[in-house]
Amino acid sequence: MQEERLLATERKYTGKVLKLDLDTVELPNGKMTVLEILRHPGASAVVPIKEDGTVVLIRQLRHAAGGFIYEIPAGKLDHHEDPKICAARELEEEVGYCAGTLTLLTSIWTAPGFTDEIIHIYQASDLQPGRQNLDQDEVLEIVEWPLEEALAKIQDGTIRDAKTIIGLQMVVGRKK
Repeated sequence: MQEERLLATERKYTGKVLKLDLDTVELPNGKMTVLEILRHPGASAVVPIKEDGTVVLIRQLRHAAGGFIYEIPAGKLDHHEDPKICAARELEEEVGYCAGTLTLLTSIWTAPGFTDEIIHIYQASDLQPGRQNLDQDEVLEIVEWPLEEALAKIQDGTIRDAKTIIGLQMVVGRKK
């Protein structure tokens, strides 16, 4: 089957993080449509695992989610930034740890129906104390749970953040 063909792009909004485009495309079936696409620079996320198997998470205020949610540390890529560098930076800024080892677990499309955002998810090990340095708009607390407890919190609905669920599941998959 042939690919879709981009015919035109109209930028409707440019913000601090996101851009909104209207893309006119010809679909493989020959039909034309206009798609609303949120452009995002991408992000990195980190599953920090201590030597004893404890996972370091954050409970962060997320306005769009209606309050606090549990998640792994994550942040937006700077312009042309290596995702591994971003992961290391976000780990230290958000939870105050530096990783001796950062291993890429996977890269995921967050919502490919309307955004081009990709999140690169890493596992951090050989953790050493660093210096937490939160951005002005970050309201969070650090939470440490045994990995098994974090997995149980996925099952009971406490953890609902997709990148966190995927990251924790990927860590378990690597252990097998």
